[in-house]
Amino acid sequence: MKRLFLAVTALLITIGAKAQVEAHVKWSYAAKKTSATEAVVLIKATIDQGWHIYSQNVKEGGPIKTSFTFAPSKEYALVGKPSEPTPITKYEKTFGMNVGYFENSVVFQQKVKLKSAKASAVKGKLEFMTCNDSKCLPPDEVEFSIPLGK
Repeated sequence: MKRLFLAVTALLITIGAKAQVEAHVKWSYAAKKTSATEAVVLIKATIDQGWHIYSQNVKEGGPIKTSFTFAPSKEYALVGKPSEPTPITKYEKTFGMNVGYFENSVVFQQKVKLKSAKASAVKGKLEFMTCNDSKCLPPDEVEFSIPLGK
């Protein structure tokens, strides 16, 4: 009976170790009001050394690009699309094309028009893919809620 217990425990530990997800990107958020009716939402990725995430502007047939989906709201309206700094561009054999990506850290910005003085937060989700020189991890989604402050 003791052997069976030890075998089951070892199996559960092994399954638990395999279930751990590699995470090489940490996301942080902020917002700043630029006027009584406008704000800028800042979405920052801090990327582990040796890893990268892709630009929002990757062509079809390439890796999963970073994308943002903002929840519809009566409190605010998006102004344009999220902006990003100029990415590093490099030919990647895996995809057979030049791709834009970011290393270390990157800040994406989204302008919003505030429809209400009571606007409290911008909500949504983002999708991204993390790669290094030898492998890519499956795409990941992260939900966010960014307080607009007062």
